[in-house]
Amino acid sequence: MKFAGKVWRLLVGIKDGLVLVFMLLFFAALFAVLTARPSPAAVRDGALLLELDGIVVEERTEIDPIEALLSRQTPMGEYQARDLVHALDEAAKDERISAVVLDLDRFLGGGQVHMQEIGEALDRVRAAEKPVLAYATAYTDDGMLLAAHASEVWVNPLGGAVVTGPGGERLYYAGLLEKLQVNARVYKVGEYKSAVEPFSRSGMSEAARENARALYDTLWEEYRANLKKARPAADIERVTTQPVEWVAAARGDLASAALQAGLVDELGTRADFEKRVVELVGEDDWSEGPNAYPHTELAAWLEDKPLPTSGKPIGVITVAGEIVDGDAGPGVAGGDRIAELLDEALDDDLAGLVVRVDSPGGSVLASELIREAILRHKARDIPVAVSMANVAASGGYWVSTPADRIFAEPETITGSIGIFAVIPTFEQTAAMVGVTSDGVRTTPLSGQPDLVGGLTPETDALVQAFIEDGYEDFLVRVGAARDMTRAQADAVAQGRVWDGGTARQLRLVDEYGGMEEALAWTAGQAGLGADWHVQYLGTQPSTYDTLLRQWLIGDGEEAGSGGDVIAHMARGQSAVVAQIASDAERLLDAKGAQAYCLACPSPTPSRGQMPAPNGWVARIVALLFG
Repeated sequence: MKFAGKVWRLLVGIKDGLVLVFMLLFFAALFAVLTARPSPAAVRDGALLLELDGIVVEERTEIDPIEALLSRQTPMGEYQARDLVHALDEAAKDERISAVVLDLDRFLGGGQVHMQEIGEALDRVRAAEKPVLAYATAYTDDGMLLAAHASEVWVNPLGGAVVTGPGGERLYYAGLLEKLQVNARVYKVGEYKSAVEPFSRSGMSEAARENARALYDTLWEEYRANLKKARPAADIERVTTQPVEWVAAARGDLASAALQAGLVDELGTRADFEKRVVELVGEDDWSEGPNAYPHTELAAWLEDKPLPTSGKPIGVITVAGEIVDGDAGPGVAGGDRIAELLDEALDDDLAGLVVRVDSPGGSVLASELIREAILRHKARDIPVAVSMANVAASGGYWVSTPADRIFAEPETITGSIGIFAVIPTFEQTAAMVGVTSDGVRTTPLSGQPDLVGGLTPETDALVQAFIEDGYEDFLVRVGAARDMTRAQADAVAQGRVWDGGTARQLRLVDEYGGMEEALAWTAGQAGLGADWHVQYLGTQPSTYDTLLRQWLIGDGEEAGSGGDVIAHMARGQSAVVAQIASDAERLLDAKGAQAYCLACPSPTPSRGQMPAPNGWVARIVALLFG
């Protein structure tokens, strides 16, 4: 028996050893796969295929694999605008690329500034005498603006195109809060600071309506002008002012109506479209499928075309998404994270700094952390520029104030210079269910803020004074940055939101332009000539993240689930659940003083199929409305 026991232990030891060896081999292989990079051999003579299954963003988020698996939801595909512009500019110069194919069948949109930047890059491809072909089953506003720059726009005969224009309605909760006996205590400064209105009103104030009308009218005018410039023959006026008559004339056939209005050039299935691409770039000898054409995908193309690294570095820091306290991001502007990135770059001998802002603002404390970190670079006597993307409002403008020069596009949304805070108290709710509070105070502030017992008048006054002081701090920063008196800064502040063109007239912005203009100005101020390169501060999306995204998203059938025109229009309204969750979390979570522009249109659709907030409020709303 002793001998048998020794043999058994030996066999168990061998088994455990083999298991350990196989586990090590498995994880070694997994590491090799995750750290593999797209092979330059994947670049082929033929077409550059841009298959945009998702949204265009300023900064791509990182996928948390555990959260993605637990949520049982497919992440949305994200494409950085600067990557697409770089890819197109390189395609215009490279002889291996003879055409660009823009697959927008599962495209979910992006900001108006980003659409224009990518559209201009498509124009440069066409100027190099290379055709650009776009295909989709359904085009809505953003997709149409992008496709308009193609030399041939194709649409599925069962699809179509609809332009709805900016605007729409948002939710107001005053009636619900009244029924729940919740007292939403609002503290704000700024006649137009409408971020708090959903918690205190049942509809828009006249000031908010006036501001929104002016802003949307300008954005709509810019949209139509850009679309008309890209497609002069398109009958935009009829499509947008007489949509019923326009579609009725085609007997309800949206695809034919789009063709008649000049929004698209060809009706055809995907097979028809691919056959046309084959005519331009040839057949793919590597594939046995019908109508296959040789092409290079975005990831492989970017790997083959890295950014230059010669010359002096100009740093670029990205402030994208809501500005929040802590290390959040990328894709969300965590104040601690961005300030740390800027401080780490102090030793990099940067010749200049460009701050790229695409944010509606958020935490005042986090915004100030970022501003102070930018000032530490400015103290090195280097030029600092701000490049505003789709939105640079409220806290997004706060972090822009250190700049020597601010660049924005006419479609940029900025301003919203104001401060607010919301504190909910539940004394009436508690009383309704028989809960009361009592106690002894040594001062008027003892035990405050008491969310169940209510706030004392002294606490109310203290919070309002704090918010008013924050507004004065904001005005001081704007006045110093823009050479304005307190009265002049206040006149353009009051929480009012401005388009980029008006902001330039009001001296909140210096010059029209995007990243290229901001970089060129910075290089000129630093006396670099052409001897410089861009150094992005922060972690670039890793190969691990890219592969994980591919595995989770797969072929995009769930994440960007295509559909016809009606499906695309309805999907735009599916963000209502995310809005409810976000609003509830904004009300119930203690976030302190906020410089946030709730009135600013979102530059992109919701990044996920369910609410972006990750807190307990989001989970409750997901259960109720999901």
